Amino acid sequence: MTTLSHRPTATDSDAALFRDAFRGHPAGLAVITAAGPDGPIGLTASSVSSVSVDPPSLVFSLSGRTTAPLLAAADTVVVHLMDSAHQGLVHTFATPGTARFTADMDWETLPTGEPLLHGGTWALRCAVAQRIDVGSSRVVIATVLQVRRQSDGTEPLVYHDRTYHRLGSGSTLAG
Repeated sequence: MTTLSHRPTATDSDAALFRDAFRGHPAGLAVITAAGPDGPIGLTASSVSSVSVDPPSLVFSLSGRTTAPLLAAADTVVVHLMDSAHQGLVHTFATPGTARFTADMDWETLPTGEPLLHGGTWALRCAVAQRIDVGSSRVVIATVLQVRRQSDGTEPLVYHDRTYHRLGSGSTLAG
């Protein structure tokens, strides 16, 4: 095993190139919700990924100063996998300061306390298994407790180069 005497650090230009690299890497979108200390909380995430099928587990990362720390502290969350029909909902939860969980938004509180949005294709109720601080973010690993199909979905919604895109049958490449 090799021990590093000098721990490498990213320069400002490396950080800018890193952001540029991931701007060109499309990511699916999800809205993550939980019961917060003062009511329901939620935000949009592009970092959700499956980790294991046995047990069913997923991972996501959170960063920010307001909602993210509250979500990271929750014991259970609901991860809503979004489709293009719900771009407005994704945008609402991605915009700081926007009113969420309003009377005209289609949502309910589950018997277990988490807010469930009636938007998106899938809702996965999860128990947080691990939290890992990485730089300015917190990585959350969660075990899926329940899976609920909410709709047949239209077309998946992805985020690429700071813009929402829809994936449909016309975007399939021949293999």
